[in-house]
Amino acid sequence: MDLLNISSTALYAAFVLYLIATFFFGATIRDKRTDNKKGISAKIAMTLTVLGFLAQLVYFITRWMASGHAPVSNMFEFLTFLGMALVLAFIIIYSYYKLSFLGLFALPIAMIIIAYASMFPTELAPLVPSLQSHWLYIHVTTVALGQGILGISFVVGLMYLIKQIDQTVKSKQRSWLEFVLYLLFVLIGFVVITTTFNAVNYNASFEYQSGTETLVTEYHLPAIAGPNQGTLITEDIMEPWFETPSWFQGGDAGRKFNTVIWSLIAGSVIYLITRLILRKRIGAVIQPLLKNVKADLLDEIEYRSVAIGFPVFTLGGLIFASIWAEIAWGRFWGWDPKEVWALITWFFYAAYLHLRLSRGWHGEKSAWLAVIGFGIIMFNLIVVNLVLAGLHSYA
Repeated sequence: MDLLNISSTALYAAFVLYLIATFFFGATIRDKRTDNKKGISAKIAMTLTVLGFLAQLVYFITRWMASGHAPVSNMFEFLTFLGMALVLAFIIIYSYYKLSFLGLFALPIAMIIIAYASMFPTELAPLVPSLQSHWLYIHVTTVALGQGILGISFVVGLMYLIKQIDQTVKSKQRSWLEFVLYLLFVLIGFVVITTTFNAVNYNASFEYQSGTETLVTEYHLPAIAGPNQGTLITEDIMEPWFETPSWFQGGDAGRKFNTVIWSLIAGSVIYLITRLILRKRIGAVIQPLLKNVKADLLDEIEYRSVAIGFPVFTLGGLIFASIWAEIAWGRFWGWDPKEVWALITWFFYAAYLHLRLSRGWHGEKSAWLAVIGFGIIMFNLIVVNLVLAGLHSYA
């Protein structure tokens, strides 16, 4: 328990340090004082970022010691490691380019991922037999590192689009950019709504049929979508508005679908309130912050992030994954949903590099590909993990 307390405290400290560092990075952009004073703000911001990363490393090591295995075996552990990988990628890129503004965008994305992770069960659990292998460490950590580096390409690509797309003229590009920013609010909405109902200890139980078995599922958000053919057994609780469609597969499909609905509602409310306060699109508010940033430099960082992250992801997501699948399940490939989307991700980034190198897709086209690519990664992490049933559902 002492190790778990240290681990939880270290993760919380890392989150707070990243938050404070973000404000200091913001000061370097908006500060009109001398470059020397701006440099002091940047040094403080980077020091806090490194301290936050070290705190998260303490979380990782102490949780490993407490559990006896690498803490990457469930959604909470994997997502926190992904956030740490993204911060590590940012630190490496910053050490080369010395671009303070990148921290103002990279750290909030890492914090959203860590906050999203904290909404999943954090308890330690013994590994299922198929995970009791050293390939757990090799495969999963390599995948997370690759995705963390590719996450930087998303951050920089998003910055490029915010800077370059004209916010004064109505266009498809402006609408799609705002939609991407809205999706970030949906993730924030998930964190807010889940935290709120966890604080009041909300719980509702449903019975539902799975084949010939009668099972029970626990809802921790009011049931807008109940289980398919489910019955509410908790008294004095809101009845569901409708049943989850039968084509949603896997145990607790109704609860997961219900969480998606609540995330969309909460994210939309937060987004609309933010728009009402600012009286501008989110992209139009952020755009002035990037006024002095060179678009060509953003384009270069985005490409280098993909060029490094793609082979790392290839190792972890395809090669190491296939080796472990052969050891654990007796086949290299089985068209499991998780495997299919890993392959889709690989093909997409391979197409990115092909279009960039042979067709000359630079600038805005390349930035859109970087944003879409990370969207595919998040779809794999969220929808495929939580909605589609498969051999990876234990995560």
